[in-house]
Amino acid sequence: MRTTYMAKPSEVERKWHIIDAEGKTLGRLASEAAALIRGKHKPGFTPHVDGGDFVIVINSEKIRLSGNKMESKKYYRHSQYTGGLKVTVAQDLLRTRPERMIESAVHGMLPKTRQGEKMKLRLKAYAGTEHPHAAQKPEVYELRG
Repeated sequence: MRTTYMAKPSEVERKWHIIDAEGKTLGRLASEAAALIRGKHKPGFTPHVDGGDFVIVINSEKIRLSGNKMESKKYYRHSQYTGGLKVTVAQDLLRTRPERMIESAVHGMLPKTRQGEKMKLRLKAYAGTEHPHAAQKPEVYELRG
């Protein structure tokens, strides 16, 4: 009789991956980053065990959006006060806080659970090429397609 392999939290090895966002489409980059953060690329993927890796995204100010999304895509946030809804268009967000676009896209693809909240902390997005994670020796990850 064969038994199914189930990863244990103590057996998880985390790697660091670095993704260059220059010229990449936002959604395609975000889906691959989310898969790395969840650990779906590993042969021992177990849905109920957080076995994913860390992802560093650099050059987030050079991300692309298809069609006319740069002018029409809107990002919403609320201050929790009456009339406190703030709306930002994608091109304005790309100019002021480009890393927030990446974070929003990737966070939307992660589970909406306590485990997903921990996964969100493993995404590090930066506007330029500089990042403070050189000591972790991140591997360059090439996006498919």
